[in-house]
Order: sequence, then structure tokens, then C-alpha cells
Amino acid sequence: MIPGLPQVGATELIIVLTIILLFFGTKRIPELARSLGRGKREFYKGTSEDADALSEQDKLPQDEEKSAHPEGDRAEQRASS
Repeated sequence: MIPGLPQVGATELIIVLTIILLFFGTKRIPELARSLGRGKREFYKGTSEDADALSEQDKLPQDEEKSAHPEGDRAEQRASS
């Protein structure tokens, strides 16, 4: 249950499905379902690619990060001595 949204019972669901059937017709409903499935698949594919890219960034060694700023390393060495 999502807070702020009303609960949908069986009666409301039947009414909504009947309106969709009347509005789109029997021939277009399978086409709409396929389109929704493709959209959902593309969405999950995109989110998994983003998650993979973020996990690869986390796996980068810390040495590369420091070598990108060699003067910062020297300043740290001077400060510690």
C-alpha cells in the first residue's frame, strides 16, 4: 500500500478494465501490452547499465585518483614532514 493513494478494490479494477476495453477495443489491447512490456524492459535495461557503471567506478583503485593530482601528493608529503 502506498501512502496517500486510495486502495483499489476488485469492483474498481473491473470498471477500469471495462473502460479500457471500450476505449481501445479488443484488437489494440495486446499491442498496448506489448508496448508496455518493451518500455519496461528498456527501463530496467537502462537502470542495470547505470548500476553497472556506478559499481565499476567504485572498483577503481585509489592510486589512480591520487596520481591524477601529483602536486596534491607532494603538498601532503611536505605537510607531514
